[in-house]
Amino acid sequence: MKARLSGTIFSDLGQASLFMGLSWVRDALTQKLGYSPYPATLNVRPKTPEDAKIWHEIQASQAGVRLSAADSDFCNARLYFVTLQDLLDPNQAIKGAVLLPEVADYPGDKIEVVAPVHLKDAFSLADGDQLVVEFDA
Repeated sequence: MKARLSGTIFSDLGQASLFMGLSWVRDALTQKLGYSPYPATLNVRPKTPEDAKIWHEIQASQAGVRLSAADSDFCNARLYFVTLQDLLDPNQAIKGAVLLPEVADYPGDKIEVVAPVHLKDAFSLADGDQLVVEFDA
């Protein structure tokens, strides 16, 4: 059975769009994902303590796909392949990946999702809306 969690959409500092705009990041993500990702991430926070537990268990039990930094000015990251579902229209699903930076002080309740499209537009989402994240095995 695939792990699923519900999350709440939120806005953050906007630093991911700068990172995603770097050519080596775009090239590495395109190679690993098989598509060119939209140059920003969607921030999701686990909705409940149980959802947070699922996210922590995934990080502990799955290695993900390693994304190595081009130089020491940047951190490595892990990718976890996911399917995203809109709670209002469960038939609408988009493949994407969680991008988890490997930094010591990265927030444990922050899930950054990349996809081939702008997810807020594709699902008509706003901050505070809910989304289901299903982790592919």
